[in-house]
Amino acid sequence: MSLGELIEVLGGKLVQGRPDMVIAGVDDPKSANGLDLVFAEDAAGATIALSGGAAAVVLKPGCAGTSSWSPLMGIVEADHPRLWFSRAAKLLALPHTPTGVHPTAVIGAHVELGENISVGPGVYIDQVVTIGAGTRIEAGVVIGQYVSIGKDCHIYPRAVLYPGTTLGDRVLVHAGAVLGADGFGYVRDSKTGAYTQFPQQGTLAIEDDVEVGANSTIDRGALTETRVRRGTKIDNLVHIGHNCDIGEDVILVTGTGISGSCTVGKGAVIAGQVGIGDHAHIGPGVILGGQAGVLSGKTVTNEAFGVKPGTVLWGTPARPLPQVLREIAIVSRMARRTPRGKEGNG
Repeated sequence: MSLGELIEVLGGKLVQGRPDMVIAGVDDPKSANGLDLVFAEDAAGATIALSGGAAAVVLKPGCAGTSSWSPLMGIVEADHPRLWFSRAAKLLALPHTPTGVHPTAVIGAHVELGENISVGPGVYIDQVVTIGAGTRIEAGVVIGQYVSIGKDCHIYPRAVLYPGTTLGDRVLVHAGAVLGADGFGYVRDSKTGAYTQFPQQGTLAIEDDVEVGANSTIDRGALTETRVRRGTKIDNLVHIGHNCDIGEDVILVTGTGISGSCTVGKGAVIAGQVGIGDHAHIGPGVILGGQAGVLSGKTVTNEAFGVKPGTVLWGTPARPLPQVLREIAIVSRMARRTPRGKEGNG
């Protein structure tokens, strides 16, 4: 694409360079060549980017300052350079060439395959499955009965989609992910101590533009459904239990575990190794810091704590980080004031 075409799609202002300049890809400022686009978010980054060998740089308005740079370099000003750069990278990515169905793939009866799809070696697709146009299914994927996959999805190697799972359009499922397995629900016989599984016969629905990281697992509903809503991004090694409802544009970072029947509101950010007990409710825009814990049945919202959106909640039970830091400071001072040998004497 040309630099002018990128600006036409993404906006921004060309302050130096030719709009017909060809841009072939994106790169780091230190390794970029004469066909690459780079970005900078501050004056220091702009100095590095402008002194490199890239064809063009996108930066914040006025960020170039008085730095010297090649008069041949394209300079684009945008309010959010990192976002502009990321969207440009998608536009510049080489399109996948459809390969059709590999001869070693196993395709069941009543399977509907859209146009321009790719089905890799060793893929198993059971009966009554629908796969949308432009979708790419890589080696060793297993797709159960009554699964529906939308358009332009990408299912990486060895992912497993259990029966009844539904994927919207442009969903990315990375290697080893398991979608739609039984939830962990059991009923205990108080006389014998034996456990009987509660029925796990619901469904899993994943909406458009969701990404599921490698080796992550999402259970189907017990009697109803589990749902992951549009635009949510799930890191590697995340678990979502049965009957959960994960809102739009949520971020779930690696190591997070969400127990059954929880809700997570739109735009929430759940950092690494967070644990959420069953039937808990995380409000819109809540940020849970790394290793925070939410107890079963609890509702966590910014309004309940009287904090502004963007305030990090931390600890177990999760509460505002400034409060946690004050508590730690108080305990630390108390520990320093306790005479040695007096601990535990009341």
